Amino acid sequence: MPILSISYKRHRFPPQIISHAVWLYVRFNLSLREVEEMLLERGIDVSYETIRRWAAKFGPQIARNLRRRQGRPGDVWHLDEVAVRISSKSFWLWRAVDQHGVVLEEILQPRRNKRAAKRLLFRLMKRLGFVPKRIITDKLRSYGAAKREVAPGLDHWSHKGLNNRAENSHLPFRKRERTMQGFRTPGGLQRFVSVHSSTRNCFSVPARRRTAMTSRYHHLEVFDAWKAATNIA
Repeated sequence: MPILSISYKRHRFPPQIISHAVWLYVRFNLSLREVEEMLLERGIDVSYETIRRWAAKFGPQIARNLRRRQGRPGDVWHLDEVAVRISSKSFWLWRAVDQHGVVLEEILQPRRNKRAAKRLLFRLMKRLGFVPKRIITDKLRSYGAAKREVAPGLDHWSHKGLNNRAENSHLPFRKRERTMQGFRTPGGLQRFVSVHSSTRNCFSVPARRRTAMTSRYHHLEVFDAWKAATNIA
């Protein structure tokens, strides 16, 4: 799919600096003030509030471009949900990853029921364009009820011990949540996790490429992919 164009017009700093600041913030477990300090050490005097605005404006566009470059995901989907507190209210972040650990979808929802599980499955199949070979979940009954309505013939394994891949995928989100001291609004969380997961999918080294040499080549390739996604290549 074609890469969407990103315009940096009417910004005082050049695209390379804006792209680098957004990359530092969404790629690593850093606060806005820490990114500000790192840029200042390199002679770039920009406030943390400006970095926040850059991430909010350009992050979603960059994430969409990164997703357009992704290949076809795996056909075994691990589904799970994690509780999130926003302004003293409870929400559930429903997440799906494939057998390789690639995050496929994240939807913040107020309920943990069949309707929420159906929405996750519908969104996955519509966006990815195919029905998986298998889904793996914990023992939450909402998944089975949703599966029977959405795709009755779909193979469904329900066992807590089989779903470690989905549960482990929550860890980077939890680390980032602590760094950011939580999220202020549901919309802000939904926008951030989309950018964070797309960037992590791009830069995480696949298991088959974890030797020193292949990992180095992988990172060189994704640096080029990031430049292309930010329109600074």
